[in-house]
Amino acid sequence: MEYLLNEADRCLKCKNPRCKQHCPIATPIPEVITLFQENKLQEAGKMLFENNPLSAICAIVCPHEDQCKGFCIKGIKSEPVSFCDIERFVSEKYLEDLVLHKAPSNQHKIAIVGSGPAGITAAILLAQKGYQITMFELHDRIGGVLTYGIPEFRLPRTLVANLEKKLRELGVTIKTNTIVGPIITLDKLFLDGYDAIFIGTGVWNPKTLNIKGETLPHALYAIDYLKNPSSYTLGERVCVIGAGNVAMDAARSAKYYGSPNVTICYRRGEEDMTATKVEIADAKEEGLSLIYLRAQ
Repeated sequence: MEYLLNEADRCLKCKNPRCKQHCPIATPIPEVITLFQENKLQEAGKMLFENNPLSAICAIVCPHEDQCKGFCIKGIKSEPVSFCDIERFVSEKYLEDLVLHKAPSNQHKIAIVGSGPAGITAAILLAQKGYQITMFELHDRIGGVLTYGIPEFRLPRTLVANLEKKLRELGVTIKTNTIVGPIITLDKLFLDGYDAIFIGTGVWNPKTLNIKGETLPHALYAIDYLKNPSSYTLGERVCVIGAGNVAMDAARSAKYYGSPNVTICYRRGEEDMTATKVEIADAKEEGLSLIYLRAQ
């Protein structure tokens, strides 16, 4: 707590806050920090949640270096204010204690296809307005990339569980292990009385390298591997091609699940890596090897 208060005290409360301007959802950062300094945690959490129901998630997984933190005026001559740490503390506490109340029904039904970040956000906002929401999810758990794409050691599953609890409190019906498209068509949904359909299925197709060997038994796409890394036996040596956050997650997961020698190969230098500095630092600390300037 002392660290967070020190970070808050470092904020200059800029008249034209660049941190807020470079946040994709314009999080009211100076206002939240002021409330935090005044120990008004409930008010700060409410402000964050109403601006973004997934604030507790974004505080962890957003590329802060390219957004709020990267444009903090303090960062020009010293370290930028780490607002994300304050946001995480406030948002997690607020989400734990939050009680959402469902508005009176407006007699309209909406189907939400996909329960990832977009689907969860839409469901919360629409249910609060009185819509009857049914969420359709292909997998056995909600969350999309939050559950099946980001390792648990980086994003605690308790956050997704809390969001699911809030959805159910709002009266949202969640149908897991249900695919919309081949059998349950959009026409059938409209036939069953849905007034609108929100499609938030995400992009689950891997980005291929188009090189020889991609179909061999031990060649895997990171986005597929991260769905359930514990089900794979990768062996002693693993090579991960690429240097974005997904590559870091795959490499760290491989190490976590028992592969002792994990190497990340990248076609450019370290300064060009697209993963966040935090992810790169964590990968190095965990003993992963990095090889630069290598290409097929």
